[in-house]
Amino acid sequence: MKSLSKDCLILCDIQAKAFELSLSYCGCSSEIFIRRFMLSEVATLMDNLSFLDTNLQAKDVLDMIDEEYGRSDYGSVKYTANELHWIGYIYRYFAYTYEKSSRQVYRIIKPKELRSLYLPYHTMDPSKAIDMILESKGLALDEEAELQRQYEIFKAIRDS
Repeated sequence: MKSLSKDCLILCDIQAKAFELSLSYCGCSSEIFIRRFMLSEVATLMDNLSFLDTNLQAKDVLDMIDEEYGRSDYGSVKYTANELHWIGYIYRYFAYTYEKSSRQVYRIIKPKELRSLYLPYHTMDPSKAIDMILESKGLALDEEAELQRQYEIFKAIRDS
């Protein structure tokens, strides 16, 4: 797991603000926006940290999403501003600290599930919230924990 840095906090903040701003800027549902964002070119720029070489802000991110996918009014379910802010922050924190792409993180946990976890988890440290999410899914993305898990499986097979 990658340690937290100033770069991570900057990216988390911009993504959280972009997600929150999507509420008033985008015509599509929050889930559609989040899917578009997580699979977008701008998410890739954040993943490889080249986004930090730009002067782009949250509104610019939304413009880039519209440029890539086109405007849409599909869907009507909008999350609250606080939910969107937290979801955006958690997704970027997860991607950065676990060195996963936005696509990989999106495959692990969908927006609807994150939204359902907002109330119990939004006051937690992001790393703790992510650990609890992964644990509930039976996933160990920590290399040491994964190696230990595999060793236990191998040992059980050998001993049987």
